[in-house]
Amino acid sequence: MANDFKFPPVVFPSGGNPSPGSQRRPATAPFQSPRSSNPGIPFLSFDVGAAATSFPPPQFSSSGSIPGGFEDEPPLLEELGINTKQIWNKTMSILNPFRVKPDLHEDSDLSGPFLFLMAFGLFQLLAGKLHFGIILGWVTVSALFLYVVFNMLAGRNGNLDLYRCLSLIGYCMLPIVILSALSLFVPQGGGVILGVTGVFVIWSTRVCTRLLVELASCGDEHRGLIAYACFLIYVLFSLLVVF
Repeated sequence: MANDFKFPPVVFPSGGNPSPGSQRRPATAPFQSPRSSNPGIPFLSFDVGAAATSFPPPQFSSSGSIPGGFEDEPPLLEELGINTKQIWNKTMSILNPFRVKPDLHEDSDLSGPFLFLMAFGLFQLLAGKLHFGIILGWVTVSALFLYVVFNMLAGRNGNLDLYRCLSLIGYCMLPIVILSALSLFVPQGGGVILGVTGVFVIWSTRVCTRLLVELASCGDEHRGLIAYACFLIYVLFSLLVVF
């Protein structure tokens, strides 16, 4: 028994004559959204002209570099807080024990002392002595010793902090560094090296005492005791050179 299926007639819009009441919808470009929906977003409307004005090209200077680039960045040493000019001026002031400039050491830093301590350890290494750890440990203990002694002498009026102690002791190590360099050319175990060592120890003691008295309050009243503490510190470091 056969089944009869009735299908509705298929009408193709492009074929035949359209009916009088129908209207053909105008074709639009693909991916084209109406301008009235998002008039301020050029990405959705794919308006190249509007996008070019929204994102202008980078402006180049006369030298061909982009403003705000690497040329405008500060030097790396300055970002790390290492002032090479200040270190050089402080070093030159230490080299003249009779004309020490305490105002240059008002801003304490550890960059210069670290360089001097590493140079001291390097000269000791050239002499066959590995003293890097001993030098760093003794500097820390010496700063604590000088900090405690000075503040006990000054009492409540003392304003010397541990950071400044480390800075001053490190910068005044420069004569001992020179001594360690000269010891490479002077015979060991004789009276010559002992005499030279005494001169450089007195040099470091005088400079460190002058800086402590000038930069810290109530230091002038106890100049002799401060000088004795500084003398013990630099004698301790000179023993590494002599023996």
